[in-house]
Amino acid sequence: MSRPVTLFTGQWADLPLEVLAEKAASWGFDGLELACWGDHFDVQRALNEDDYCQGRHDLLARHGLKVWSISSHLVGQAICDRIDQRHQAILPPYVWGDGDPEGVRQRAAEEMKDTARAAARLGVGVVNGFTGSSIWHLLYSFPPNTPEMIDAGFQDFADRFHPILDIFDEVGVKFGLEVHPTEIAFDIASAGRALAAVDHREAFGFNYDPSHFGYQGVDYVAFIDTFGDRIYHAHMKDVWWSDRRTRAGVFGGHTDFGHADRYWDFRSIGRGKIDFEEVIRALNRIGYNGPLSIEWEDGGMDREQGAAEACDFVKRIDFTPSAAAFDAAFAKDAQ
Repeated sequence: MSRPVTLFTGQWADLPLEVLAEKAASWGFDGLELACWGDHFDVQRALNEDDYCQGRHDLLARHGLKVWSISSHLVGQAICDRIDQRHQAILPPYVWGDGDPEGVRQRAAEEMKDTARAAARLGVGVVNGFTGSSIWHLLYSFPPNTPEMIDAGFQDFADRFHPILDIFDEVGVKFGLEVHPTEIAFDIASAGRALAAVDHREAFGFNYDPSHFGYQGVDYVAFIDTFGDRIYHAHMKDVWWSDRRTRAGVFGGHTDFGHADRYWDFRSIGRGKIDFEEVIRALNRIGYNGPLSIEWEDGGMDREQGAAEACDFVKRIDFTPSAAAFDAAFAKDAQ
């Protein structure tokens, strides 16, 4: 099968794309999943400059790289979120505007529509991203929330995303939600509910990432089997969690990543607890042929060393599924 191994550029947006592309090629990557921030992929330039998208392809080609997807996590976060000062740091100034929460949400939605159009001009079929959530703060609430409050949150998500998905349909691009705490979907149960909220529209699916499930206690292999026809992209990212009691539990205790009291932390691929052998086998079961995109995060490790070893690790564990049963030669009609 030889799925391409790509590097998600979101954590590398401090580097010019030309510099990162040269490094990624030297580490053995087949391509890049371009983040829509830094200088990696500019949505408005893609729509307004005739040669911009070809220029991105040309830049990558100089280093033997390709692009299969782009990512709009930062703008996506603002579409359904309860907006506050944190969002100003991650949004383009023209999306933040005057900071009025509803205005920010509406401008973020328009930017996501433009991102679908830009992806089509670039010639890629998937935009990965976040949705934000108006009800994440109700995850563990006291006084208790009511079912109607949760229903309203999923309805808000549906109302905001249906018009966005109309544009994705129009240009022939799919949206891959990275199921993740703080989003409308963060586990199997909420992912199913999010799909139902948007009437199982084909334009809406998932960017699979096992690292956000493992420490929660969610079956990250079952996610693949449950939503096999909706996995439009896959992130390869690892996470470690403790086998003992810790001072800061699953919710993190307001500690920073890397703190010794934490119960879990992201790790370079192969250094955490995700069973990537089973992940690859499950992706093979559903016939996933897209990129295996490394989202590299490890606060305790040099990122260049980590990216290089992560690329080697993923290429080593990936394999092509058999086209026949291993014992087919012993079947009657083979005699």
